Amino acid sequence: MTTPADKPASKVDFGYEEVPAGEKAGRVRAVFDSVADNYDLMNDLMSGGMHRLWKRFTLGQTGLKPGQRALDVAGGTGDLASGLARQVGASGLVVLSDINWEMLSRGRDRLLDEGVAGNVGFVQANAEKLPFADASFDCVTIGFGLRNVTDKPAALASMRRILRPGGQLLVLEFSHPVAGLKPFYDLYSFKVLPALGRLVARDAESYRYLAESIRVFPDQPTLAAMMREAGFEGCRWHNLTGGIVAVHRGYAY
Repeated sequence: MTTPADKPASKVDFGYEEVPAGEKAGRVRAVFDSVADNYDLMNDLMSGGMHRLWKRFTLGQTGLKPGQRALDVAGGTGDLASGLARQVGASGLVVLSDINWEMLSRGRDRLLDEGVAGNVGFVQANAEKLPFADASFDCVTIGFGLRNVTDKPAALASMRRILRPGGQLLVLEFSHPVAGLKPFYDLYSFKVLPALGRLVARDAESYRYLAESIRVFPDQPTLAAMMREAGFEGCRWHNLTGGIVAVHRGYAY
Protein backbone atom coordinates (compact mmCIF):
# COMPACT_ATOMS: atom_id res chain seq x y z
CA MET A 1 0.00 0.00 0.00
CA THR A 2 1.34 3.46 -0.82
CA THR A 3 2.00 6.05 1.83
CA PRO A 4 0.35 9.50 1.69
CA ALA A 5 3.64 10.95 0.44
CA ASP A 6 3.66 8.55 -2.52
CA LYS A 7 0.12 9.30 -3.69
CA PRO A 8 -0.76 11.99 -6.23
CA ALA A 9 -2.34 15.01 -4.58
CA SER A 10 -5.60 14.31 -6.41
CA LYS A 11 -5.98 10.86 -4.82
CA VAL A 12 -7.35 10.06 -1.35
CA ASP A 13 -8.06 6.90 0.58
CA PHE A 14 -11.47 5.26 0.39
CA GLY A 15 -10.70 2.34 2.63
CA TYR A 16 -7.85 0.53 0.90
CA GLU A 17 -8.76 2.03 -2.46
CA GLU A 18 -7.32 5.24 -3.82
CA VAL A 19 -9.98 7.38 -5.47
CA PRO A 20 -10.07 10.90 -6.93
CA ALA A 21 -10.54 13.41 -4.12
CA GLY A 22 -13.72 14.72 -5.71
CA GLU A 23 -15.33 11.27 -5.60
CA LYS A 24 -14.83 10.34 -1.96
CA ALA A 25 -17.67 12.38 -0.46
CA GLY A 26 -20.17 10.83 -2.86
CA ARG A 27 -18.95 7.32 -2.16
CA VAL A 28 -19.07 7.89 1.60
CA ARG A 29 -22.57 9.32 1.20
CA ALA A 30 -23.63 6.13 -0.60
CA VAL A 31 -22.24 4.01 2.26
CA PHE A 32 -24.23 5.90 4.86
CA ASP A 33 -27.37 6.03 2.73
CA SER A 34 -27.11 2.25 2.70
CA VAL A 35 -26.47 1.72 6.42
CA ALA A 36 -28.71 4.46 7.87
CA ASP A 37 -31.71 2.22 8.58
CA ASN A 38 -29.64 -0.22 10.64
CA TYR A 39 -26.99 2.15 11.96
CA ASP A 40 -27.91 2.10 15.66
CA LEU A 41 -28.54 -1.64 15.73
CA MET A 42 -25.26 -2.35 13.98
CA ASN A 43 -23.38 -0.08 16.40
CA ASP A 44 -24.66 -2.17 19.29
CA LEU A 45 -23.86 -5.45 17.57
CA MET A 46 -20.43 -4.41 16.29
CA SER A 47 -19.20 -3.05 19.61
CA GLY A 48 -21.13 -5.27 22.00
CA GLY A 49 -22.68 -2.07 23.33
CA MET A 50 -19.27 -0.56 24.10
CA HIS A 51 -19.94 2.45 21.85
CA ARG A 52 -22.35 3.71 24.51
CA LEU A 53 -19.56 3.70 27.12
CA TRP A 54 -17.13 5.39 24.72
CA LYS A 55 -19.66 8.15 24.04
CA ARG A 56 -20.44 8.50 27.74
CA PHE A 57 -16.73 8.99 28.44
CA THR A 58 -16.53 11.62 25.69
CA LEU A 59 -19.50 13.50 27.11
CA GLY A 60 -17.81 13.42 30.51
CA GLN A 61 -14.90 15.42 29.06
CA THR A 62 -16.87 18.37 27.65
CA GLY A 63 -16.97 20.57 30.76
CA LEU A 64 -20.10 22.20 29.36
CA LYS A 65 -22.30 24.32 31.60
CA PRO A 66 -25.95 25.35 31.29
CA GLY A 67 -26.38 28.12 28.76
CA GLN A 68 -23.38 27.22 26.61
CA ARG A 69 -23.32 26.22 22.95
CA ALA A 70 -22.07 22.95 21.43
CA LEU A 71 -21.81 21.53 17.93
CA ASP A 72 -21.80 17.82 17.12
CA VAL A 73 -20.20 17.37 13.68
CA ALA A 74 -21.03 14.28 11.62
CA GLY A 75 -23.44 13.56 14.45
CA GLY A 76 -25.48 10.91 12.64
CA THR A 77 -28.32 9.55 14.73
CA GLY A 78 -27.64 11.88 17.63
CA ASP A 79 -26.08 9.94 20.51
CA LEU A 80 -23.62 12.69 21.43
CA ALA A 81 -26.02 15.52 20.60
CA SER A 82 -28.60 14.08 22.99
CA GLY A 83 -26.10 14.11 25.85
CA LEU A 84 -24.81 17.57 24.94
CA ALA A 85 -28.37 18.95 24.97
CA ARG A 86 -28.83 17.74 28.53
CA GLN A 87 -25.55 19.32 29.57
CA VAL A 88 -26.29 22.80 28.19
CA GLY A 89 -29.89 22.77 29.40
CA ALA A 90 -32.86 24.76 28.17
CA SER A 91 -30.89 28.01 28.08
CA GLY A 92 -28.13 26.54 25.89
CA LEU A 93 -27.97 25.37 22.31
CA VAL A 94 -26.73 22.24 20.57
CA VAL A 95 -26.46 21.92 16.80
CA LEU A 96 -26.42 18.45 15.27
CA SER A 97 -24.78 18.53 11.84
CA ASP A 98 -24.11 15.87 9.26
CA ILE A 99 -23.31 15.95 5.56
CA ASN A 100 -25.62 12.99 4.96
CA TRP A 101 -29.33 13.84 4.92
CA GLU A 102 -30.44 10.26 5.63
CA MET A 103 -28.38 10.14 8.82
CA LEU A 104 -29.32 13.66 9.89
CA SER A 105 -33.04 13.04 9.45
CA ARG A 106 -32.83 9.90 11.58
CA GLY A 107 -30.98 11.85 14.26
CA ARG A 108 -33.63 14.57 14.22
CA ASP A 109 -36.48 12.06 14.47
CA ARG A 110 -34.76 10.13 17.22
CA LEU A 111 -34.12 13.19 19.39
CA LEU A 112 -37.71 14.36 18.94
CA ASP A 113 -38.92 10.89 19.94
CA GLU A 114 -36.76 11.13 23.07
CA GLY A 115 -38.27 14.52 23.91
CA VAL A 116 -35.01 16.36 23.25
CA ALA A 117 -36.31 19.58 21.70
CA GLY A 118 -36.22 23.33 22.09
CA ASN A 119 -32.46 23.62 22.52
CA VAL A 120 -31.33 21.56 19.52
CA GLY A 121 -30.92 22.62 15.89
CA PHE A 122 -30.18 20.50 12.84
CA VAL A 123 -27.94 21.55 9.94
CA GLN A 124 -26.83 19.58 6.90
CA ALA A 125 -23.20 20.62 6.60
CA ASN A 126 -19.81 19.57 5.29
CA ALA A 127 -17.27 19.31 8.12
CA GLU A 128 -14.64 20.92 5.88
CA LYS A 129 -16.73 24.10 5.43
CA LEU A 130 -18.89 24.51 8.51
CA PRO A 131 -21.49 27.26 7.89
CA PHE A 132 -21.15 28.99 11.27
CA ALA A 133 -19.61 32.27 12.36
CA ASP A 134 -16.17 32.41 13.95
CA ALA A 135 -16.09 31.71 17.70
CA SER A 136 -19.68 30.43 17.80
CA PHE A 137 -19.35 27.39 20.09
CA ASP A 138 -17.89 26.43 23.46
CA CYS A 139 -17.38 22.79 22.49
CA VAL A 140 -17.28 20.79 19.26
CA THR A 141 -17.54 17.01 19.14
CA ILE A 142 -17.11 14.59 16.26
CA GLY A 143 -17.75 10.91 16.92
CA PHE A 144 -16.62 8.26 14.42
CA GLY A 145 -16.86 10.78 11.60
CA LEU A 146 -13.43 12.28 10.99
CA ARG A 147 -12.07 9.24 9.17
CA ASN A 148 -14.79 9.62 6.53
CA VAL A 149 -13.88 13.24 5.75
CA THR A 150 -11.99 13.81 2.50
CA ASP A 151 -9.79 16.71 3.69
CA LYS A 152 -9.15 16.13 7.38
CA PRO A 153 -6.84 19.15 7.90
CA ALA A 154 -9.54 21.39 6.40
CA ALA A 155 -12.17 19.91 8.72
CA LEU A 156 -9.96 20.39 11.77
CA ALA A 157 -9.27 24.00 10.77
CA SER A 158 -12.98 24.60 10.23
CA MET A 159 -13.79 23.25 13.70
CA ARG A 160 -11.01 25.37 15.21
CA ARG A 161 -12.39 28.51 13.56
CA ILE A 162 -15.84 28.21 15.11
CA LEU A 163 -14.62 27.59 18.67
CA ARG A 164 -14.59 30.41 21.18
CA PRO A 165 -11.34 31.14 23.06
CA GLY A 166 -11.00 28.44 25.69
CA GLY A 167 -13.36 26.11 23.83
CA GLN A 168 -12.39 22.55 23.07
CA LEU A 169 -12.68 19.96 20.34
CA LEU A 170 -13.28 16.30 21.24
CA VAL A 171 -12.62 13.70 18.53
CA LEU A 172 -13.94 10.22 19.32
CA GLU A 173 -12.62 7.83 16.71
CA PHE A 174 -11.43 4.29 16.12
CA SER A 175 -7.67 4.25 16.41
CA HIS A 176 -4.69 1.91 16.62
CA PRO A 177 -4.87 -0.75 19.36
CA VAL A 178 -1.98 -2.02 21.43
CA ALA A 179 0.08 -4.71 19.72
CA GLY A 180 -1.39 -7.65 21.65
CA LEU A 181 -4.91 -6.89 20.47
CA LYS A 182 -4.10 -6.45 16.79
CA PRO A 183 -4.44 -10.08 15.54
CA PHE A 184 -7.84 -10.52 17.22
CA TYR A 185 -8.98 -7.08 16.11
CA ASP A 186 -8.00 -7.80 12.50
CA LEU A 187 -9.87 -11.11 12.55
CA TYR A 188 -12.96 -9.42 13.91
CA SER A 189 -12.78 -6.45 11.55
CA PHE A 190 -12.29 -8.34 8.30
CA LYS A 191 -14.26 -11.53 8.98
CA VAL A 192 -16.92 -10.93 11.62
CA LEU A 193 -17.83 -7.33 10.79
CA PRO A 194 -18.60 -7.85 7.06
CA ALA A 195 -20.55 -11.00 7.99
CA LEU A 196 -22.67 -8.99 10.43
CA GLY A 197 -23.19 -6.37 7.75
CA ARG A 198 -24.34 -9.03 5.30
CA LEU A 199 -26.71 -10.76 7.74
CA VAL A 200 -28.23 -7.73 9.47
CA ALA A 201 -27.90 -4.83 7.03
CA ARG A 202 -27.71 -6.86 3.80
CA ASP A 203 -24.57 -4.90 2.98
CA ALA A 204 -21.18 -6.52 3.59
CA GLU A 205 -19.30 -4.09 1.33
CA SER A 206 -20.17 -0.96 3.32
CA TYR A 207 -18.96 -2.56 6.53
CA ARG A 208 -15.80 -3.79 4.81
CA TYR A 209 -15.14 -0.17 3.83
CA LEU A 210 -15.73 0.97 7.41
CA ALA A 211 -13.18 -1.58 8.67
CA GLU A 212 -10.66 -0.51 6.05
CA SER A 213 -11.21 3.18 6.80
CA ILE A 214 -10.15 2.54 10.39
CA ARG A 215 -6.87 0.97 9.27
CA VAL A 216 -5.85 3.92 7.09
CA PHE A 217 -6.83 6.54 9.68
CA PRO A 218 -3.89 8.33 11.38
CA ASP A 219 -2.64 6.82 14.63
CA GLN A 220 -2.92 8.66 17.93
CA PRO A 221 0.29 10.76 17.78
CA THR A 222 -0.29 11.65 14.13
CA LEU A 223 -3.84 12.89 14.75
CA ALA A 224 -2.64 14.95 17.72
CA ALA A 225 0.00 16.53 15.46
CA MET A 226 -2.65 17.30 12.84
CA MET A 227 -4.74 19.03 15.49
CA ARG A 228 -1.77 21.14 16.56
CA GLU A 229 -1.15 22.10 12.93
CA ALA A 230 -4.80 23.23 12.72
CA GLY A 231 -4.22 25.63 15.61
CA PHE A 232 -5.29 23.60 18.64
CA GLU A 233 -3.30 23.73 21.86
CA GLY A 234 -2.93 21.30 24.75
CA CYS A 235 -3.60 18.36 22.43
CA ARG A 236 -3.68 14.94 24.03
CA TRP A 237 -5.62 11.71 23.84
CA HIS A 238 -7.18 9.04 26.01
CA ASN A 239 -7.03 5.43 24.79
CA LEU A 240 -10.17 3.39 25.42
CA THR A 241 -10.47 -0.41 25.17
CA GLY A 242 -6.76 -0.87 24.58
CA GLY A 243 -6.56 1.85 21.94
CA ILE A 244 -9.27 0.39 19.72
CA VAL A 245 -10.87 3.79 20.28
CA ALA A 246 -9.25 7.06 21.31
CA VAL A 247 -10.65 10.41 22.40
CA HIS A 248 -8.45 13.30 21.25
CA ARG A 249 -8.91 16.75 22.70
CA GLY A 250 -7.52 20.16 21.86
CA TYR A 251 -8.25 23.72 22.93
CA ALA A 252 -8.76 27.00 21.10
CA TYR A 253 -6.89 29.97 22.61
